[in-house]
Amino acid sequence: MRLSSAALIAVVASSASSYISSFQLQHGLTQGRNSAAVERVTSLQAFKLKEGETKNMFEGPTPLVKERDACGVGFIANTKSGEEFGTHKVLQQGLTALDCMEHRGACGGDGISGDGAGIMTQIPWKLFSEYRSENCPKPGVGMVFLPQQEDRRNAVKEVIERVCAANELEFLGWREVPVDPSALGPQARDAVPSMWQMFVKAPKRLDDDEETRDGFERTLYLVRRRILVELEKAGLKWEDANSETYFASFSSSTIVYKGMVQGCVLPQFYKDLQNEEYTTKFVIYHRRFSTNTNPKWPLAQPMRVVGHNGEINTLVGNVNWVKAREKSKTLPESELNDLVDAENTDNIVMMCNTQDVPNVLEPLVDLGRSDSANLDAVFELMTKSRHRAPCALMSLVPTAYENEPALSNNPEIVDFYKFHGGLLEAWDGPALLVYSDGKSIGASLDRNGLRPARYSITSDGTVYMMSETGVVDLDESDIVQKGRLGPGQMINVDLATGEFKDNIAIKSEIASRHPYGEWVKQGRKDVTRMSFADDRLYDDATTTFAQGTFGWGLEDIGMQIQDMAGSAKETTYSMGDDAPIAVLSERPHTTYNYFKQRFAQVTNPPIDPLREGVVMSVAMTLGKKESIYKVSEKGARLIHLESPVLNSNEMDRIASFAEPEHGGFQQSTISTRYDLADGPDGIKAAIDAICDKAVEDVRNGVEVLILSDKSADQAELDGTTYIPPMVAVGAVHHRLIDEGLRMDTGLVIETGSAWSTHHFACLVGYGANAVHPYLALETVKQWHGSKRTQSMMEAGKLDKTTLDEAQQNYRKAVENGLLKILSKMGISLLSSYQGAQIFEAMGLGEEVINTSFKGTTSRIGGVDLRDIAQETAMMRPETADEKAKLINYGYYKPVPKQGEYHANSSDLAKLLHDAIGLDKTVSAATNRDEAENDGVKPKSVANYEIFKKSLESAPLANIRDLLDFESDRESISIDEVESAAEIMKRFCTGAMSLGALSREAHETLAIAVNRVGGKSNSGEGGEDTVRIKDLSDVDEKGRSPTYPHLAGLKNGDSANSYIHQVASGRFGVTPEFLTTAKQLEIKMAQGAKPGEGGQLPGPKVSEYIAGLRASKQGVTLISPPPHHDIYSIEDLAQLIHDLHAINESAGVSVKLVSSIGIGTVACGVAKAQADVIQISGGDGGTGASPLSSIKHAGMPWEMGLSEAHSALLNNGLRDRVTLRVDGGIRTGRDIAIAAMMGAEEFGFGTIAMIAEGCVMARVCHLNTCPVGVTSQKEELRKKFPGTPEHVVNFFMFVAEEIRELMAHLGYSKFEDLIGRADLLTESEDQLARIAKTKGVSLSGFFGSIPDSKDDRAFLRATPAEGGGLKDDVVHVNGGSSDLDREICNNEDVKAAIENNSGDTAVSFNIKNTDRSTGAMLAGDISRKYGNKGLDGNLNINIFGSAGQSFGAFTLPGMKLRLTGEANDYVGKGMHGGEIVVLPEADAGFVAADSSIVGNACLYGATGGDFHANGRAGERFCVRNSGAYAVCEGTGDHCCEYMTGGVVVALGTVGRNVGAGMTGGIGYFYDEDGRFNERVNGEIVKFQRVGTAAGELQLRNVIERHFEKTGSEKAEAILDNWDEEKAKFWQVYPPSEAQSAVVSDTIVGETVKVSATAPSEELCYLPVGAGLSPDQTTRCAD
Repeated sequence: MRLSSAALIAVVASSASSYISSFQLQHGLTQGRNSAAVERVTSLQAFKLKEGETKNMFEGPTPLVKERDACGVGFIANTKSGEEFGTHKVLQQGLTALDCMEHRGACGGDGISGDGAGIMTQIPWKLFSEYRSENCPKPGVGMVFLPQQEDRRNAVKEVIERVCAANELEFLGWREVPVDPSALGPQARDAVPSMWQMFVKAPKRLDDDEETRDGFERTLYLVRRRILVELEKAGLKWEDANSETYFASFSSSTIVYKGMVQGCVLPQFYKDLQNEEYTTKFVIYHRRFSTNTNPKWPLAQPMRVVGHNGEINTLVGNVNWVKAREKSKTLPESELNDLVDAENTDNIVMMCNTQDVPNVLEPLVDLGRSDSANLDAVFELMTKSRHRAPCALMSLVPTAYENEPALSNNPEIVDFYKFHGGLLEAWDGPALLVYSDGKSIGASLDRNGLRPARYSITSDGTVYMMSETGVVDLDESDIVQKGRLGPGQMINVDLATGEFKDNIAIKSEIASRHPYGEWVKQGRKDVTRMSFADDRLYDDATTTFAQGTFGWGLEDIGMQIQDMAGSAKETTYSMGDDAPIAVLSERPHTTYNYFKQRFAQVTNPPIDPLREGVVMSVAMTLGKKESIYKVSEKGARLIHLESPVLNSNEMDRIASFAEPEHGGFQQSTISTRYDLADGPDGIKAAIDAICDKAVEDVRNGVEVLILSDKSADQAELDGTTYIPPMVAVGAVHHRLIDEGLRMDTGLVIETGSAWSTHHFACLVGYGANAVHPYLALETVKQWHGSKRTQSMMEAGKLDKTTLDEAQQNYRKAVENGLLKILSKMGISLLSSYQGAQIFEAMGLGEEVINTSFKGTTSRIGGVDLRDIAQETAMMRPETADEKAKLINYGYYKPVPKQGEYHANSSDLAKLLHDAIGLDKTVSAATNRDEAENDGVKPKSVANYEIFKKSLESAPLANIRDLLDFESDRESISIDEVESAAEIMKRFCTGAMSLGALSREAHETLAIAVNRVGGKSNSGEGGEDTVRIKDLSDVDEKGRSPTYPHLAGLKNGDSANSYIHQVASGRFGVTPEFLTTAKQLEIKMAQGAKPGEGGQLPGPKVSEYIAGLRASKQGVTLISPPPHHDIYSIEDLAQLIHDLHAINESAGVSVKLVSSIGIGTVACGVAKAQADVIQISGGDGGTGASPLSSIKHAGMPWEMGLSEAHSALLNNGLRDRVTLRVDGGIRTGRDIAIAAMMGAEEFGFGTIAMIAEGCVMARVCHLNTCPVGVTSQKEELRKKFPGTPEHVVNFFMFVAEEIRELMAHLGYSKFEDLIGRADLLTESEDQLARIAKTKGVSLSGFFGSIPDSKDDRAFLRATPAEGGGLKDDVVHVNGGSSDLDREICNNEDVKAAIENNSGDTAVSFNIKNTDRSTGAMLAGDISRKYGNKGLDGNLNINIFGSAGQSFGAFTLPGMKLRLTGEANDYVGKGMHGGEIVVLPEADAGFVAADSSIVGNACLYGATGGDFHANGRAGERFCVRNSGAYAVCEGTGDHCCEYMTGGVVVALGTVGRNVGAGMTGGIGYFYDEDGRFNERVNGEIVKFQRVGTAAGELQLRNVIERHFEKTGSEKAEAILDNWDEEKAKFWQVYPPSEAQSAVVSDTIVGETVKVSATAPSEELCYLPVGAGLSPDQTTRCAD
């Protein structure tokens, strides 16, 4: 129970005159204390484990918690040179390409051992001639990693030979692979296996198989899996890294050489690769970037058939479903004994159930393996059945075929995907997959196109496919075609004929092998979205009673249902989640609240459901699923659901399919209700009963199983309770899997306990195929029919809707919410999310997990089934009464007295304000100018103690509330403790943007934190350049003309944030913004909404804010999720590289959000050269966010911080980075605990806002903050009461509190607390306060933190960087910036910058490993002249293949001309100047048809002119706000999120043009007459170019393009202008509708035709005029 503010004040006031710190009283720190009473000196021990407990921090699927990877990958195929066995040249080129992708990989903790590199080739038969003979020209060849110890190795060899002999494989011999271990790094050398090759002859029974060799390949495949089983049976399996037995390959056509090496080391280690006898027709190469520094040799790639660059986001679900298939109807083992007979092996590989006989065959999939290894295993098995390799990959990683214009002429391809989509859950996630089964070689891209993939074809027929162009040096005159893979696209080369097939050709060929369309038409039953019933289930009293029993509260209707049914949108809210986690809450919670959604960060990207929904789908299926390895028409017999959210009419339609004439889908409904009289223990019997009934029904042929908690009437509600639907569906789902029956039925959940989007995601994530939310729909009817709702509609406060429309709105809101939740994890299809269990449980005990949520991580224990039953019963209303109302639980908005506790409240704000001397009534709007000291009252230690005690005595809310301190030494005097001034240097503010905050609030915080020597943070959105300079014009009243809206200023104050944030929207990111920062922060995720972009409501986008963000006033700004240039670990490394390039003196921090697996992510970020890693808690504040994101995504920082610190220590990376933490930190106690868990710096967010006047009104998103902290309204901003002194007072209190704690613990230096988890212990008293359960335990998790008492080296930088304070060390780019340095150090360039005048021309050569070229030069110019101060022209001519981020942050005066080609991110953050990219003059390909630049070009550009004589990739000009750009065609998502500038595409474009575009103009040349299919019309409109101004602008931009590039396409269009101009479409958003280029000519208006002409006036032309010869020359040159 908390004391009221008044009571607390009274307690302290009574003894104020003889004030003694309550902290001192509590801990015996007063003079004359009894030392004996408090003496407790203990020897160090780690955080104690309880008896029987084990460490669980890193429990979970290996690919999630231990190791993730990304990489560079490619292939070269030449089938026409070198006769039968190919050439050595192909191998050499592959090894060269591998070396040129070194920057896409990484090194281990020793800095030498690589994370992995490898190649797959045709077997080099010339090299192996001694093992071939006339009667065995092509034996089977195994590449085997064997134990280093000879005795172990010999024992393994003996088993291998025995198994081969038992399966009629004549053993031809062993060959020790020639290797040079001295080439390896120390870690790789310690773990290196012994490398051997084995050769076997095909069984005689397969003599007639020589032509296809399919039977031999199947036997080799099955024998390999048998060998590994026999080794385990023989006890020949060891845990040491160098004793593992692993088959890198075992085939008669392909072989893999790979290892834990860098790319350049691979041919040094494997001497075979230097041998000219090693010839091949193809090579697949792969370079790996692992988040772990101790990767294993087998994890290097390529795998046996696949080289994978990406991450499978749905892995847990995919593995679960594969296992579910394997368990169905297991056949007798006798049928698996013959692994030779061709027909028998064909049957084995085509039957799912034969794969799950672990005493015969090694398990196909295992969550202990990497995602790539699991994908490879399923893909390999499919290729061993009757799937060709491209067919298997089309099934596993399908394209987004629905409404795809490119497939409109190929219905057979669409039918293929419809058929296989019902059979198989997509392996979804960002992926570039290169594959070969020995018959063909190819590559395919994921449906989102979130990996780079370029290819070139030369005149000799060689196909070069690569992650980056330029990795092989090709003469452009020899290249006949250049292209790229777009989203979901594939290329394939037949290794027998050499035939190259593009995406449509190969897919059409595959799709035409079976009549898929006919099968679907005959077998599939469709349930489309139907109208909703108007009839009510219950009367109002029964409805309200039912709502209460299921845990509904008043807020759920007043906030969620009203927004979802009224406007088809989720509720938007603000301020983060400051309520207790469910297991600690004293209020009853639904089971859903014990689950936190996982999300993508760093190693894989979230995707964009708002702007890129074209690749997403919520469609689901019901019914029995057939084998994925054997295709037949039975596979089409399914019920297809357009939506997973079903209404009663759709339930009736599903029921109709039970009739034999309508499909004969047998159905059954099982009630999940049980007698209330059975008590809490009755739930276990009830769960067993429904599981037993489900098994019985499915065995009897039921294909649609409905689990229902619906009651017929009030009497049934009165007498029964229910199994929570999550518990029910999870239990049945897993029981059916265990019984081998899950694939035989679909699960529909009919429940009254699902209304929020999170609820639906949980149900589907744990196995439901569909949900009928009968009570939510009943509640919509109740809400719609209420007098209040009808009155609001009449008054115009709500849109008028019919009852059907309201229910449709509700369903739409749920579906969109589901897409958002999927997208956070980078998943596109709900069918892939089903059963994937992409959650972490917090507060559930082992019994619950094992019953319903097997495989889900739950690391602090918690409630059991009995506890859940009791909690469910707590929700029940006493009676059904017409006057009864639902309880207002206050889970979202604080409700005084009976509502849920909220840590941040108006009461807390008042207590803090009293302590720091803030009076919210004193402001510019009142009497501040007359008040003494600007109204700042003296700070009060006594009042701070009241504030602190209010938190100490509050209800349990956070994990840290269950911890206490336990020192290992005696207390010391506070005089011996480090000063508050030193401690405050570790303080930071959270990344709160200018826009979310008012100018007053944002600048006050920055000044205050800078005053105390801490680190202020700009947040997303940029800063005014006026803030760069320190204040020198402050008068005696603390006022400055520079900041007339602020008070309490001092000369020397700085409002320039120490940390400048770079977020996904790139708002406000200019070269000057980057170079005036002392640290640059990359926002990967935000605590309140991880996996989503930022959001700034339109009313908050004032003229000032719009100016800073280069956007339109009053237009809502939504940032994309962080995926455009951060879609993998190597791309984050590239962005870090970009920022280190433009500002070498600034460290780079990366902001992550706490989640399971963050430890391995943090390791990857450290290896990517970040200087600081920030761990934010999932409870962090926000200015605006969907409510479900605030409440249900992200874990507490206590868990994420501990995991990150531990993983970094375990991997030897902790000294490379500083760890910062934020999220609900309020007191010195919080900071001490965070330090002991590993944090070195500490961020304050909401509490810092309270310290400058926030009163916790929670209306940030509405722009109505009553004290002007979060409002952009002038009249409210004047009410801002804060000054820097208030914030400084708060920081000083916190620092002094820390000092008192340190004195008590006996520590004088703060850094000595960092990482000392042994000083923490579970508080038995606090654990006893948990009302719901006795099952919570923290020791298993926190006991995993490594002991660092004696080894404190991690607190200093690495020895290689001098070993000093980490804060003083910044990582620098290596050789990848050598060209940049050469340009900057060129004497002519230096002179031109110094003189600031004239034209200078220089030339350089470039290669793909030269990255961020131009960024350092931009930094030099910006530091000297700002964004636009350079008056001269630097003409920089560059020749070759440019690496990533060419021309990043280019400024006015910089003119980069690249002759050759470029990779991704050209012109990233371009602010001015000019970038021209064109092919070599003698190029053998057609420029307009060929790719010349990569993906995400001009991302976040704010100015400049760009011309590419060729095609661009995906996401061209995303978030462009000022550049004028021309290219000759683009991929998907062109002009996405654009807010300004002009884009001209002189060729075809992909789909989704203009999604989220709120400013600027686009012109698109429509050659095929199908442009209208490719526009996203949600915001933009499009028309023919019908105005004189528009035509003038378009023509002059094209003329400029021709002048710059010599484009043949541009010339052809200009030569026939009158006819060709009619083929252009003009795309524009509403904000441009009245501009001259869009609407009728406005007399006297001018039209901008260039962004960077030397004289700005020349950028404009009078309407109706043309360029003069002088203007043409000057604008062009």
